[in-house]
Amino acid sequence: MPESPEVDALAGFLRARATGRTIRAIELEEFRVLKTRNRRTEELADRTVIGVRRFGKHVSLDTDGPGLLISFGRAGWARWADAGEAETVPDASDAVVAPVVARITFTDGAEMALTDAGDWLSLGISIADDVTTLPAVADLGPDPTTPAFTPELLDGLVRGRRKQLKALLQEQASLAGIGNAYSDEILHAARLSPTTHASALDADQRERLFVAITGVLTAAFDARRDVPIDQQKAAKVASMRVHGRTGEPCPVCGDLVLDVPGSKGAAQYCPTCQNGGRPLEP
Repeated sequence: MPESPEVDALAGFLRARATGRTIRAIELEEFRVLKTRNRRTEELADRTVIGVRRFGKHVSLDTDGPGLLISFGRAGWARWADAGEAETVPDASDAVVAPVVARITFTDGAEMALTDAGDWLSLGISIADDVTTLPAVADLGPDPTTPAFTPELLDGLVRGRRKQLKALLQEQASLAGIGNAYSDEILHAARLSPTTHASALDADQRERLFVAITGVLTAAFDARRDVPIDQQKAAKVASMRVHGRTGEPCPVCGDLVLDVPGSKGAAQYCPTCQNGGRPLEP
C-alpha cells in the first residue's frame, strides 16, 4: 500500500512534471474508478494543471477549473510517460504488471496511467470544485508530518480510546497517511505492542509513540523524496525493519520477527522489543 511518504514523493514528481500542462482527456478503463458519479471527466478536458497537493494518501491535481482527487487505496499507483516515451516500468520484482484503470492524457502527448494491483479495486478518482470538501479529504485527521502535530494533540487522540494501537495508527480519521507497513515500523520503534489499547498508555509510552511517529515518517519522507516513482515500492520494502520480515532476526535485538495474530501474515512485530519477550496470544 502506498502511504504518505510514497504518495508525497509522487506528488513532488507530478508537481514538477504535470504543473503547466493541459489535460486532453481522462479515459476510464474501469468505470468504477470514478467516485463522483454526478461529475463527468469531460469537465477536465482543456483544463491546465496549476498545482499538486497531497492529503494523507491522496493526491490532488488542481486545475484552472475543477480539481481531480486521486485516492490510491490499498494497491493503487501511477506510471508516467512523456511524449514519445514508454511509461515508467513497474518494479522488476513484480511478477504481474498492475493493470491500468484510468489514463490522464495531456495535450503535449504526455500521459499518466493510474494502476491498481489489488484483488479488488481500491484506486478512485473524484472531481470537485473544491477537493477539500470531498469526504476522503474532509474526514482526514491531522497529518503527523506537519508542525500542527504535537505531543498534546497525540495525547488527546489516545486518551480514553479503547482501540488497539495498530488499528488506531491506520485510522485515517485519527491520523492521516499511515497504513499497514509504517504502523508496524512505528510501533517497533516505540517498543509498543500492536495489540495494546491506546487508553492503557502511560506518559512515557505516549512520548515514545510520538517520537516514533515523527521519526519514522520523517526518515521515510527524506528517503523516498528522490526515488523514481517506478522504484518506490522496492525502496519501501527494502527499508522495512519488521514489516514483511516474518522469521527474520530483529535488527535491534536479534529475536525472530513474528506475524501479528489474526493478521494472516500482513502485519509483524518483535516479541522482545515490543512485548517483553513473549509472543502475542492469538
